[in-house]
Amino acid sequence: MKIGITCYPTYGGSGIVATELGLELANRGHEVHFITYSNPIRLDSGIPRIFYHEVEVTTYPLFLYPPYTLALASRMAEVAETYALDLLHVHYAIPHSIAAMLAKQMLAPKRRLPFITTLHGTDITLVGTDRSYFPITKFSIEQSDGVTSISDDLRKHTAEVFGIERENRVIYNFVNCDTYRPDPERAGARQFAPNGEKLLIHLSNFRPVKRVLDCIRILAEVRRHTPARLLMAGDGPDRGPAEFLARDLGVSDHVMFLGKQNHVERLIPLAHVLLMPSEMESFGLAALEAMACGVPPVGTRVGGVPELITHGVDGFTEAVGDIEAQSARVVELLTDESAFTRMAAAARNTAVSRFATKSIIPQYEAYYREVCAKE
Repeated sequence: MKIGITCYPTYGGSGIVATELGLELANRGHEVHFITYSNPIRLDSGIPRIFYHEVEVTTYPLFLYPPYTLALASRMAEVAETYALDLLHVHYAIPHSIAAMLAKQMLAPKRRLPFITTLHGTDITLVGTDRSYFPITKFSIEQSDGVTSISDDLRKHTAEVFGIERENRVIYNFVNCDTYRPDPERAGARQFAPNGEKLLIHLSNFRPVKRVLDCIRILAEVRRHTPARLLMAGDGPDRGPAEFLARDLGVSDHVMFLGKQNHVERLIPLAHVLLMPSEMESFGLAALEAMACGVPPVGTRVGGVPELITHGVDGFTEAVGDIEAQSARVVELLTDESAFTRMAAAARNTAVSRFATKSIIPQYEAYYREVCAKE
């Protein structure tokens, strides 16, 4: 098939999932065209059957804000017509699904161009529930030829908030278990923990919903019981406050802020525990990537996380903001070798058996065929 993919090409989960999906589809013989304003972060050039089409937005004095949605719709229609795309798959409802709808209507006199919208979380829980965007978000979902959500919790939340009765298929996020795999030797850990301390890791876009300051508080509590260091991969508005808090708590020498990382598959296997203290997660992609690497996650009981992590089996989930409980789970994993070994193996098994690309990508392929076959 020939598939057009549009996403936010940033370090957020929706862009990462969309990019990884495109790569996997290309590996399975499909032709994939990314249509967005910049090259997605995990999309390396020169990959067979992968094409990138930039959306250029011209600024005119008349426009207070550049009309990106209109430029995107025009580019979608142009690429679809030029390369005979079978469908568009947009990630994150606003504005991508509206742009896809416009592109579909532009081509309607010549041919049918179906589009699928995948909901990722904050497009529903934050943006979509804003009064200014609520009507257009609801409309975009209802006008889509197909809709998917990355967890059953998000599917239920979408139905409750927007009163949408149409099918919203759950297709979970996935991980390439050949790329994300354990490294029992952890040889590269010495550069971050020269004295042999065990490593914790956190990956996010450092928005308030990720509660990155809780990671610093957890490290400070953990270090009262056992030596540990923390890798903070990512960047965003809460990086500065997290750096200040690390100094205030006296752990700044034990925290490394690494900034945005394009190859987290090289970092995660060096750690022993992943911290995901988020206030909301519709799925928890970082936790899944860690589990594939045999790194147990300590997360929070929110959103779709319990659909991924089985508490006490392949990771732990505790209440949001409960630093004491989350810290205790980390200490348990760092000090009880048998418990760690058992949970690390279970985490890897969950990733391989339930969320590997070989299980999830065929679900997307089947849905593509189903949507394209509709009249």
